[in-house]
Amino acid sequence: MYKLYTRPGSGGFVAEAALALAGAPFDQIDVPKKDPPDPVFLDISPLNQVPVLTLPDGSSITESAAICILLAERHPEAGLAPAVGSPARADFLRWMAFMSAAVYPAILRLYYAHRYTVDAEGVKAVKQAAVAEMDRGFAILDKALAGRDWLVGERLSVADIYLIMLVAWHPEVEKARAAWPDIERLWARLRDHEVMRKLNAAHDMWPA
Repeated sequence: MYKLYTRPGSGGFVAEAALALAGAPFDQIDVPKKDPPDPVFLDISPLNQVPVLTLPDGSSITESAAICILLAERHPEAGLAPAVGSPARADFLRWMAFMSAAVYPAILRLYYAHRYTVDAEGVKAVKQAAVAEMDRGFAILDKALAGRDWLVGERLSVADIYLIMLVAWHPEVEKARAAWPDIERLWARLRDHEVMRKLNAAHDMWPA
């Protein structure tokens, strides 16, 4: 059985969604924020970050995008991602990498700006630059969704869930909905999804 280390409001949201959609049983372990961090947890998450997925063989994997890709590969019958070798697979890998490498780090710089400067007076500038980078990334994703029901392929994938998780963290959500109508169209559809509603009740990602 899988073990998922997570906490409300974290990137564990998309990992929980992937496990639920795959119908994969798992033990959920909520990890409170601690300072200093729990040394036992650091053994499986050196950066003291969630989510972490421990596999049935006892090995562990970090990074929410990597967890999602792995679960899609381990549970192909769930259709969490376009099949390996399919035309949409390249787009799936592209956008998962883009969101995890460009958009997610900008969000972290916004909410943890003090980690990204040694100048106490520079925190505001770090936050402003982070929001600008977020907005740039979301504009690119919104354009990619134009004329499409889903970000990749012809059905819901974890890439769609990853995207709506990220946009839910935008500091000006109403502005985001107006600025990127195609992302909002996708998000509106997923706000009505049974699994997303259940997860949102636990994570409080957006107003019910």
